[in-house]
Amino acid sequence: MSTLGSRIKEYRTKRGFTQSQMANKLGMTEANFSSYERDKSAPPSDKLSQLSTILNVSADYLLFGKNCDGRFANMESNDPNHESKGSPEKKDDDEWTKDELQEIEQFKEFIRMKKKTK
Repeated sequence: MSTLGSRIKEYRTKRGFTQSQMANKLGMTEANFSSYERDKSAPPSDKLSQLSTILNVSADYLLFGKNCDGRFANMESNDPNHESKGSPEKKDDDEWTKDELQEIEQFKEFIRMKKKTK
């Protein structure tokens, strides 16, 4: 299963950036940035947003491996006004699909990682 860190690394290398370049763009140390890729810490929301912009991939994709509308692809649009289509609906617990339950578990893991860095 891919993780937040592995997806950050994947898109960093696809875009041709080094860890040092990314750290500079994000205003942090290379060691701090490296901890994101190694899943030792999770980026706070402001850094996640910056990562998404720099890497031209949705934050949804970085966090969950797919966009809110269920696509397993990065944002290829260069349109700064591009928005993900669709939004999560509120469902009763017994109405969650297997994929939705997996996404919930991934988000819970993200929150756990974020708590560890505080």
